[in-house]
Order: sequence, then structure tokens, then C-alpha cells
Amino acid sequence: MYIFSYFLWTMFQIENSQSLSGEVIIWWSKNAALPLISAALLIPWEVTLTNVPDILDVHDFIHFYKSLWARADFSENTLKIDTSDISLTNIDTSAIARTRAGIYFMAGLLSRFKKVDLPFPHGDKIGKRPIDEHINGYTDMWYSFEETNDMLKFAWSGSSEDVTITAYFAVTATANLIMWAATRVWTTHIQLAAFEPHIFNLIDFLTDAGVNIEVKHDHTIIVHGTRELNTHVEKEVISDYLQSWTFAIVAALASKSHIDIYRARISDLWAFLYKLHEAWVKTEDLGNDTLRVHRCNELKAVNIQTNIFPGFPTDLMPLFTVLMTQCEWTSRVHEILYEGRLNWLVEYERLGCFPRIINLHEAKITGPNKLVWATVNSWDLRSWAAMVLAGLLAQGTTKVENVYWINRGYDNLLWKLQSLGAKIEEVE
Repeated sequence: MYIFSYFLWTMFQIENSQSLSGEVIIWWSKNAALPLISAALLIPWEVTLTNVPDILDVHDFIHFYKSLWARADFSENTLKIDTSDISLTNIDTSAIARTRAGIYFMAGLLSRFKKVDLPFPHGDKIGKRPIDEHINGYTDMWYSFEETNDMLKFAWSGSSEDVTITAYFAVTATANLIMWAATRVWTTHIQLAAFEPHIFNLIDFLTDAGVNIEVKHDHTIIVHGTRELNTHVEKEVISDYLQSWTFAIVAALASKSHIDIYRARISDLWAFLYKLHEAWVKTEDLGNDTLRVHRCNELKAVNIQTNIFPGFPTDLMPLFTVLMTQCEWTSRVHEILYEGRLNWLVEYERLGCFPRIINLHEAKITGPNKLVWATVNSWDLRSWAAMVLAGLLAQGTTKVENVYWINRGYDNLLWKLQSLGAKIEEVE
């Protein structure tokens, strides 16, 4: 709790920085690492994960493993987990309760203990995020369910068979259903599955563990479960395409001429590149998954609508609005996934920009705007990053409160921005 309190009482202090240059190497994905760490609980032997980001969510997951008496050693972005001798006698869910991804542990705990209670998943304040697909999938796989005092209680009913369930493109639910199905000795068809890059990182991990998984072009994933898993599994976490495009926006708005982004995962976000080009930002594919993004001083207004992958990702919408504040005339945002995600746009008013929130899902931003310094807050991980990017453009010194959010999901963002020449520091 000391670490959590410390993050709440520090902030980023950012001075106007619009001559950034150099290169940035993209590190590892939070969204890919957390399901892999959770899936290690399915395997009652040693699992080694490499390229694990050193972020708060990962340390929360490690804390949970240790409360199960599992061995969890984390050093130099390598995490070794041994769950061969675990117990529920000392289980502590306090750390994973503050992240939505904590629900990933349900699959492994049920696989090992048949019955478990976990807190209702919380996380970013971006609107209602129901877990209906998780619950429906569980009950379809013959688990009983009840919710009592903000706790989710699942138990195996003792009966199973081949089943067909629906994820309805929910990313967390898709990952969870895959893990739940992995150790069932029956076949599970998951219809309308999400196809985000980290879903395939999880599928590769479970395939290496000995699970037979088929992927169909119609967003169906077929899992042929097994209890005969391999005794040692090692997997690399993929690089974070959301970080890649964070720095793409930095380059377009605040570079001296351009910034080169290594390990960019260019093929994962064609929708983002399409919109970037529509705003007149020039990019170059340099090969070896390296993207060069040029500064653009005359940005054209652009409209975006978030969607399921490979559409424009909702996690990039807050970051893209920073670019919209500098576009000529009016840009429009249509957020179709979360009804509360646009509320944070009111923070722009402190910076001298006045977006118009039309309804729970739509907003307009008219520009270009000359941003001015202010002390701003954040509502979730991605809006925090957006405020940091806006601080690079604002005249004077901008302060962004609640560093907790950025430490949840960005590994060494401060250092990376400083290496490009940004005048940014963390202060109490």
C-alpha cells in the first residue's frame, strides 16, 4: 500500500518540448503480459516469461502469486513462476482487485481448486464494463455462479461436455474463455472471439503448453482442452503496439523533424495509420518493423470511430484527441464501446481547449488550439498518457497528477521521453 500511496502523491512536470529527435525502442505489452502471467496458473510446473514489462500491474500479479505460496522471481524483465505447490490458505486478492485483469486468475484457480471467490474486477474509469460474457461462458461450461458483497463465486458442478459459447468480441472475456477451456478435457467453440494481437500471444503460449487450438476466419476459436500439459513452458511477451502509436503521435506533434520507432508492430494497426495519413502525417516503413513518423505542422481535421480489432482501438482514442486539438477545423470522435470514456475530455478546458461532448459516445474538437499550462488530472491510463502528450505542446509548465495510472501500464515512459529531449520529470 505504501507504493500505491506514493504514486498518488507524485506528478509529472512537463515543460513545452517541440524539438524532440532520435529513436525509441518499444518495450513490452501490458495487455499481453497479464493474461500470460495468469495462464501460468494452469500449469503446475515452472513457466518462464521473457520481455515482461516492469509495471505496477505486473507487481500486483506477482504479489497475488506469492500469497498462493507460488514461487515468482522477477528480474531483468524475466518472470519465472512455479505453481507446483500452491494453496489458498493465505490468498490475498487486495492487489489484483484494483485492476480489471485480475479476473484472468479465475480460470487457473478453478482448474486447480474447482471452487474460488475473487473480487469483482475494477480498473480504469471509462464507463460500465460488464462481465456478462465471462459469467455466461462459465455457466455454459457447467460452473455455478453467484455474486455476493462484490465477490464473484464460481464452483464446478461436476458435469461437463463439448460446448459452444460466445465472447461477443470482448477482449478480456475472449482471453478468459480460452484459458477456462484449455484444461477442460472437452472441446469448446468460442464464437465472436476478439482477435487482438495479445489474444494470439496467449494462444501461442497455450499451444506451446500442449493445448490444441484452432482459429477460424469467422472469429471462432476452437479449444481442444487437455490435462496433459508440458512440464516447462517459456514464452516471450510481444511488444506494445499501443506504445508504438503513442510515440507516433509524439513524433507528429512534437518532433524536430521525425522520430524512428523500433519494434513498432506496424501490421497491427493499419486503421490507426490510415487515420494518421488522413490527417496529413507522413510515415515511412524502414523495414525490420521500424516506423519513421515525420512532424506535421499543418494537420487536417479527421473523424474517428472506435471499433473492435482491427478497427481503430478504443485505447488509442484519448491519445489521438491530442492530435485533434492541433488540426485545422472540426474533428469528430465516436466512441462506440464505453459510454464514459469521453468524460475526461473536460480536462482539456484547463489547457485552453474546449471540446464539445455531444452525448455519452460522441464529441467534437475544433482547432488548432494554443494549449496553455495547467495542473490536470487523469481518469484512466490512456487519458493520463494523453495529458502528458498535451503537456509537451502547452506553453509554460504543465503538471499531470496521479502517476499511479502511468505506472500501471507504461514501462519507463518518463525515461523514453527524456531520451528524445523532452523536458519532463517526476516530482512530489
